[in-house]
Amino acid sequence: MSKHRISRRTFVKDAGAAALLVGTSACAGAGRRRVPATEKLNIACVGVGGQGAGDVRSVSSENIVALCDVDWKNAAGTFERFPKARKFKDYRRMLDKMDNQIDAVTVTTPDHTHFPAAMWAIRMGKHVFVQKPLTRTVWEARQLTLAAREHKVVTQMGNQGHANEGTRFLNEWVNAGVIGPVREVHIWTNRPIWPQGIDRPKERPPVPDTLEWDLWLGTAPERPYHPSYLPFNWRGWWDFGCGALGDMACHIMDASYWALGLGAPTSVEAVSSPVNDETAPNWSIITYRFPARGNKPPVKLVWFDGGKKPPRPKDLEEDRELSEGGQLILGDDGTIMDTNDYCNGPRLIPESRMRDFMPNRPAETIPRIPGGDHHQEWIRACKGGKPAGSNFDYSGPFTEMVVLGNLAVRTGQKIEWDAVNMKVTNVPEANRYVRSEYRKGWGV
Repeated sequence: MSKHRISRRTFVKDAGAAALLVGTSACAGAGRRRVPATEKLNIACVGVGGQGAGDVRSVSSENIVALCDVDWKNAAGTFERFPKARKFKDYRRMLDKMDNQIDAVTVTTPDHTHFPAAMWAIRMGKHVFVQKPLTRTVWEARQLTLAAREHKVVTQMGNQGHANEGTRFLNEWVNAGVIGPVREVHIWTNRPIWPQGIDRPKERPPVPDTLEWDLWLGTAPERPYHPSYLPFNWRGWWDFGCGALGDMACHIMDASYWALGLGAPTSVEAVSSPVNDETAPNWSIITYRFPARGNKPPVKLVWFDGGKKPPRPKDLEEDRELSEGGQLILGDDGTIMDTNDYCNGPRLIPESRMRDFMPNRPAETIPRIPGGDHHQEWIRACKGGKPAGSNFDYSGPFTEMVVLGNLAVRTGQKIEWDAVNMKVTNVPEANRYVRSEYRKGWGV
């Protein structure tokens, strides 16, 4: 049992009771402080080194009252920038001790800690910003979506492209029929840029003095420390991350998912390099199939990673090459290509069509986010403004769709998906990946 286990009325006692999380505490957050636009939020940040340092800076227009990280050496720069903030190693202890002093929480940790940290905060009535992917498993994404809705907290997932103007352009063009009905989408990335397709290391080096290894493991199964896992390469390990899908799909897939209103797929299948129980493969090609939606036809969305790329589109000029990452939206009457991970610059191809199109492009129908700043969008929502665009009602189902691809990768079979019941209907063994068991003492 973890020596860091904390008993609190807001948590159930073991992982077997986790399904009771949603719907057991209807009054959480009832006494939440109302923060007008003229005042500042009190924000606590979980994970403040690396990407976390950037997220702390991005919300530093508010009061940073607490900082939490399991490695104080990695967090040292952020601690120095915010000397008045209280420092913690355990987010549970931070939230317990500072409950009435915190309005909102950011979570920028390895993927396996997104769910427990965010759920703890939500059940205490705190607004939450969680880095992408929202969660590591389908079940976790569903639970956060429901819990945020129940406790009426303001949420945002950190896929910044959703606030971009380019994402709005793509949405407006597709839905104005500029390229006709869309039946196929191709998405690709150069990830992974960390080791994958490897087995667990056998060496047992000592745990660095600055690191609380047990806290870093959190809900994950116990294993010895090794530098192969952190501070960065955890993404490739199934117990901690979601591979290339978890790193980039919530960015690159977002514009197409939103514009086409894709929802949940009915099936997913994958081909890949060899897969093992420890790490994601070196490359994969994953095909999601979505049903018709109203007057929109069925869509096949194909994901390529590890250096794999889609077939060259017929509309692309001969002297142009596909970038390291991007997306192609293939319509009956044309193609939109974006060569940026965050959909900063969608273009009709070839460029001659884009030039002809620009003077007569559709009117802007989707409100723009000032500066395309998704952190400030969340902060404004916390103070009574419009809901943030990537709130959990949107990003929860989106994350479910994204990480579902890993079920197909891990089983090596085409899976048929019942989204309502979160169940693979044709490959029973795939259902063990829908939800993880948590380490004893870390049930949430």
